[in-house]
Amino acid sequence: MNLITLIMAAGKGKRMKNPDRSKVMHEIGGRPLIEYVVDLAFEIDSQIIVPIVGHQKQSVIDFISNKFSEKKERIRFAHQDTQLGTGHAVMMTEDVISGLDANILILSGDVPLLKTETVRKFISFHEDGHYDASLISAMMDDPSGYGRVLRDDGGNFYDIREHKDCTEEELNCKEINSGIYIIDNKILFEALKTLQTDNAQGEYYLTDVFRHFKSRGKKIGAFIVDDIVEISGINTIEQLENLDKEFFSAQ
Repeated sequence: MNLITLIMAAGKGKRMKNPDRSKVMHEIGGRPLIEYVVDLAFEIDSQIIVPIVGHQKQSVIDFISNKFSEKKERIRFAHQDTQLGTGHAVMMTEDVISGLDANILILSGDVPLLKTETVRKFISFHEDGHYDASLISAMMDDPSGYGRVLRDDGGNFYDIREHKDCTEEELNCKEINSGIYIIDNKILFEALKTLQTDNAQGEYYLTDVFRHFKSRGKKIGAFIVDDIVEISGINTIEQLENLDKEFFSAQ
């Protein structure tokens, strides 16, 4: 099946403490974060790549358009000018990708260390298991702040719960959601129409589509990875500096 990759790149990144710069344009290893993710999208043979831009979007559009000018026919931008959550971000791509027969891979523009090999294994997991929707998860000793992947007594996925919306019992869950997904395009936008903002953030959570899928009897997979660093996003200047020092200073 065809593969379309959406890249979340609209956020303000308030904790980066630089409102004049898009979060995904901060650099690690001398390259903007977004460059690593677009590179990955091409390496896994995405037919269409859709960066979802918003805050300081022109700098992101200009950089991607120039850096990947030889492949620009495969890049289409979607615009999220008001940030109302991850679900809302994907809603903004409907005119670009709705109706196409494809698996939709959703990546974050601030997760630069995700490996091509890992994503290929994830795609194979999704396709070989005949899942309608899948996510990447990981086990964390201290999962504070992360959404939890909830399973029943049989080990089967049944929901994703954002940290702020978890019960005390759910907070004890160690399996966290990475925010990386594959969803069959035929069911994605129908599910997005069901999203509500009745949560602690007052936003449209993309994770809520999985609850909709479960209620409709769709098959959902959770692919656990071992390397938590690989799927970690960069949320602060300190994290950016530490990661740059740890992974790139020796190269």
